[in-house]
Amino acid sequence: MAAGCLSSTFSIYTSLSIPFRKSFGIRYSYFTFNVKRRSLVRFSSKNKPSFVDQILDYIEGGPKLRKWYGAPDLLPKDGSVLEEDGESPEEDEVRDAVLVTDGDNEIGQIILLALIIKRIRVKTLVKDKRAAVEAFGTYVEPMAGNTSDKSFQKKALRGVRTIICPNEGFLSQLESLKGVQHVIILSQLSVYRSTAGLQAVINSKVRKLAEQDESTVMASGIPYTIIRAGLLKNTPGQKQGFSFKEGSAARGSLSKEDAAFICVQALDAVPQKGLIFEVVHGEEKVSDWKQCFEVLMEKAEQQLQ
Repeated sequence: MAAGCLSSTFSIYTSLSIPFRKSFGIRYSYFTFNVKRRSLVRFSSKNKPSFVDQILDYIEGGPKLRKWYGAPDLLPKDGSVLEEDGESPEEDEVRDAVLVTDGDNEIGQIILLALIIKRIRVKTLVKDKRAAVEAFGTYVEPMAGNTSDKSFQKKALRGVRTIICPNEGFLSQLESLKGVQHVIILSQLSVYRSTAGLQAVINSKVRKLAEQDESTVMASGIPYTIIRAGLLKNTPGQKQGFSFKEGSAARGSLSKEDAAFICVQALDAVPQKGLIFEVVHGEEKVSDWKQCFEVLMEKAEQQLQ
């Protein structure tokens, strides 16, 4: 793969702390930002607007900016989210949304912010809808409910083109993935399988969920991307290269920020059938993620021949 620094056209590698609610305290490595006090510590080497500046535009830009970005008007003061009236026929349904299956998860929140910057319609599953509205405003459509309930599943998948799963347990509950065009899974299955002793016992439940999720999407007939990452760590992103060698995920590690970044990059690389690859930190620098995914897909096809 081509050598060089990570793509500068879009970066989610920032350090951001937004103290809306405890469950939505989002922290990254390069910036410290407090929305309420309007204080900002920034380390930027370019004149381009930083990620934090863009988030400020969303939060404090007002109706004019929201209209420019194509977002809806402000929510009612009580934080309620307007529900759709009825269901449009499936054949007429516009599928332009990305569903992040866990908006409470740290990696899931990084993915949400990344999708906002890309101006993608975003839906997410959360435990507290009001907290999500306070944290992300109208740029995310939060949904709270019983994920094992068929009617809620149908509602959550309405208008969804792509599903991103930052953790395990959602896909195996679904009755149907009809209409979904791409599923992206951030999997820790290689890590779970490599553990032994007490740790293996502790991981047994999540390992089973991860196996069920992967089996579900493989049998669905829908294009899928399974990113089998090494042990996920709270280390800064954009600091190291990568390794995509087979067997590396069981031994290596990957920062949560980098894992989220790769999930977002996978949106633009939809395989014909499915793609499974391992990734950890290593020596390989990636300057073109589109090309990187093309190479990974070619290797996967060769292995099947």
